[in-house]
Amino acid sequence: MEYTKGRIGRVFVVRVDHGDDLILELIKLAELEKIEAAVFMLLGALREGKLVTGPKENRRPPEPVWTGFNDAHEILGIGDIFQENGKPKIHLHAGTARENSVKLGCLRGESEVFMVVEVFIFELEGISARRIMDTEQGFSPVNFTPVPDKE
Repeated sequence: MEYTKGRIGRVFVVRVDHGDDLILELIKLAELEKIEAAVFMLLGALREGKLVTGPKENRRPPEPVWTGFNDAHEILGIGDIFQENGKPKIHLHAGTARENSVKLGCLRGESEVFMVVEVFIFELEGISARRIMDTEQGFSPVNFTPVPDKE
């Protein structure tokens, strides 16, 4: 285990509108506001989405199992924003549902908003962290660089 500590900085309340791509809008906001580390939660609905719902087999690097939908689904999610190769990387796990069909996974690729998605972003200050590709694991885990305490 590795960890670091920091504090909550700016807080953003974001409305992503019908037809927008949720993940692309979060990336654009992170670039515009120079968000380097944050955690967020969201709720609303997507018209279209693709989710990774686990590995096909319990081995690394994993081969993802994909599922998706192309009709309106409710969404509830939590994620983070860290830099990878100098650009914001969104990592979002979400539950989606329509009638009695429920899916849970890592939202990637298309993420078209249906009606609205509300996002609550909490910027993390005093944390120097970024995603670095680990080819053995097959993904980019968060890596920490110490930041001196500000008194």
